[in-house]
Amino acid sequence: MMQCPRFVLAGTNSGVGKTTITLGLLNSFHRKGLHVQPFKSGPDYIDPAFHTFVTENTSRNLDAWLLSEESIRQLMVKSGEGKDISIVEGVMGFYDGHTVYRDKGSTAHLSKIIKAPVVLILNGSGISTSAAAIVHGFKSFDPDVDVSGVIINKVNSERHYEILKEAIEETTGVKCYGYLKKNPEVNLSSRHLGLIPSYEVTKLKEKIDLISDMMEESIDFDGLLALGQGAPDLSADTKALEGDFSGLRIGVPKDKAFNFYYQDNLDLLEKLGAKLICFSPMSDEKVPEALDGLYIGGGFPEVFAKELSENKAMRASIKDFIESERPVYAECGGLMYMCRQIVDLEGNAFPMVGVLNNESVMTGRLQHFGYVDITLEADAPIGSKGMTFRAHEFHRSKVLEMTEDATCYHVEKDKGNGEIKSWQCGYRYKNFLGGYAHVHFYNNLEIPVHFLEKCQGVKERNNG
Repeated sequence: MMQCPRFVLAGTNSGVGKTTITLGLLNSFHRKGLHVQPFKSGPDYIDPAFHTFVTENTSRNLDAWLLSEESIRQLMVKSGEGKDISIVEGVMGFYDGHTVYRDKGSTAHLSKIIKAPVVLILNGSGISTSAAAIVHGFKSFDPDVDVSGVIINKVNSERHYEILKEAIEETTGVKCYGYLKKNPEVNLSSRHLGLIPSYEVTKLKEKIDLISDMMEESIDFDGLLALGQGAPDLSADTKALEGDFSGLRIGVPKDKAFNFYYQDNLDLLEKLGAKLICFSPMSDEKVPEALDGLYIGGGFPEVFAKELSENKAMRASIKDFIESERPVYAECGGLMYMCRQIVDLEGNAFPMVGVLNNESVMTGRLQHFGYVDITLEADAPIGSKGMTFRAHEFHRSKVLEMTEDATCYHVEKDKGNGEIKSWQCGYRYKNFLGGYAHVHFYNNLEIPVHFLEKCQGVKERNNG
């Protein structure tokens, strides 16, 4: 059993201010000298980058649909043990998950897996006693969840908060831990895939400090810390994944265009012995020397298409790398970069790597969004024919001019109404594989092992 002080911050719905409240709490605890470990419920990449910026501890994703319960507890213990407090930011509304059933990937489901008390974030704008009915509903909907507290966002005044606090505590028994007043200066801007990433926000530190300054006048931080410290100990199987791939060098693009990686994926590759070499497709001239493979994550290549396109030397270097048959695995934005060109919403075309003779076209709506099940229909750099795994898609671009015989992913999405939608993805060329799906390696540990085995095999063949 491991000590892991923790609580979950959950919203009644999307847009209630989860990330704003989370960042304020993380920053304030960090400013008080506590060692804070952030987590994010669900598959999001952008919120964890904000968490990491604030706490200087890498935020981790805990996804109750992508990952097994044992994997979730293992990842929680691995990063949370020894920290003063772990804070898990929820996703969407508290009970919103993969389907309408509450134990299918929701934040509520996650809170039960990690046995964590829940602090509900409520929008106090335009409401008084009705707030108690909302809290009562969330607390009683599933008696196995532990809704232990409330933080009220967007209140008009201290008096307004006191009215809400009295109504909630007297009728539900749930403790109110404070509030945040309305202030447009603390709002975080968004674009087509959610919040604008942390590295693009000007004066981010000042904005988060303002949130914390406001919260430190109105939030019971000692009470929240005590709540987290009261969480029960967790047990988890922390045995190491077997495999020795020491000597392998794997390139990982990391810059403004490519930064969507689950940190636990990167850690797992290193745990297996690989050395990760980061580089920038935007500003570096070529891929680093003596690489044995590339793992290209997602991001916003469409936003930085001009810069990526103008770096002809890097585009040629990556294409040469793939033509040499060294393994390359690319996800979403990485797939877009491998196309002949990216076409933006205004119809501007930007030449890309060109390994795939097609174009990736931005559209005005989401093409695929949500959790999917994938079956490999042919051998690929991440697995053998017949392998299955879960993943997540979230993209507004679509790939044109590709035939299904160039793909190896059979993708299925359960729409929750008895209907299964399916399509093909997973584009192959030599030892390159690119797909829109974002994969958490802990969903299927064969994936990182198979990828490194492929890299090792090509390396030995080339050196033989």
